[in-house]
Amino acid sequence: MSKSRYQAPKGTRDIMVPESNRISSVLKVFEDTLNSGGYGQIISPLFEEIGVFQRIGGSSEVVTKEMFDFYDKDPKSPQHLALRPELTASICRAFAQHRPVTPWKVWYQGPQFRYEKPQAGRYRQFLQVGAELLGTPDPHADIEIIAIASNFFRKIGLSGIKLLLNSLGDANSRKSYNKALVEYFASNQEDLSEQSQETMLKNPLRVLDSKRQEDQGVIEGAPLITDFLNSDSVNHFHIVQDGLSLLGIDYELTPRLVRGLDYYTKTTFEFVAPNLDSAQNAVGGGGRYDGLVEALGGPPTEGIGFAIGIERTLMACEAENILDSSVQSLEVFIVDTTGGKEALVLSEELRQIGIRVDRSFDQRSMKAQMKAADRSGAELAIIIGTDELNENQVTLRDLRGEGTQTVLDRQSLSKKLPKILEETRK
Repeated sequence: MSKSRYQAPKGTRDIMVPESNRISSVLKVFEDTLNSGGYGQIISPLFEEIGVFQRIGGSSEVVTKEMFDFYDKDPKSPQHLALRPELTASICRAFAQHRPVTPWKVWYQGPQFRYEKPQAGRYRQFLQVGAELLGTPDPHADIEIIAIASNFFRKIGLSGIKLLLNSLGDANSRKSYNKALVEYFASNQEDLSEQSQETMLKNPLRVLDSKRQEDQGVIEGAPLITDFLNSDSVNHFHIVQDGLSLLGIDYELTPRLVRGLDYYTKTTFEFVAPNLDSAQNAVGGGGRYDGLVEALGGPPTEGIGFAIGIERTLMACEAENILDSSVQSLEVFIVDTTGGKEALVLSEELRQIGIRVDRSFDQRSMKAQMKAADRSGAELAIIIGTDELNENQVTLRDLRGEGTQTVLDRQSLSKKLPKILEETRK
């Protein structure tokens, strides 16, 4: 078979069954988890004015190297736009624009876009879910956000997820810490990679996030943020830790955790899957961003949130050998050798009462339709031949067991079939 001329762009892919079914299953669990916490869904534009994302930090590679940006077609005053590389900035822009009542609790799902090197679990178009809680400085909000994310991982069956926790302190703490980092990195500049030497001049804190091997020795000896937290930041962080312990949520203090964006303050956290390769084991994370709404033109507003990568989460599920059983399979396959009208009517009738149904087309032979029924994975075949049609009956064949058959009156099928399916599964 010759290769198609057109392929999905580099770093993107067509997500097909069964993975698409697994994604739908995970998204449903996420929606139910967030709705149970009083969070409502927000659906944001796929693109924004580029300035919205530039506010997330000029030293971040997301801003400097990875955004897909373009100008619109307005001939007089074209806008500089960008596909969203993340959603927190869009949520804060929405808050600044609409000024909802606080605390404002929202969740989202959808694709994000970053121009980066494709690798396992990382694509140029990738799917994220997340939640944001804006309008309160209360450390209990931090605890709730972390607990909601932990509940999601637990509900989809992941048992090996590890929570890493840190505090980046408030503006005053960060100022003192940044000064110490500048002095330390300047004295060790020759041992840093060229990229980290450039990053150091923009935001020394971001050097700590480098994964380059040549930087690791210098990073290991760097001052710790925990030594520079003021009393307010220390108290906030202690309340978060106590609350997580009260809820039975295990965590590991990780004083060099800074996350990948510049807007974080105070609590930062990351969820990792140790079963995955260490370079790609982060499945989600987040933190506080108490100045981001104000930077986007809104009033001073505290906020905290998280984002979870669905591709990485599915990799973690695969590593733990879970999720396959949660994918809903076909229940019934209709085999109609009388022309197809009976299959047309019956499939719609059964779908309206919630039964998952498929059928053949093109008036294929009984043998061909039964092969299709076997391949479909359905539990039962409903067979309608000339005899069944004349007698106003259908034949049910068990496709999962010994192939036993039962004749049933056509009129009572919709009423009796749910119970028959239930009995078949026992």
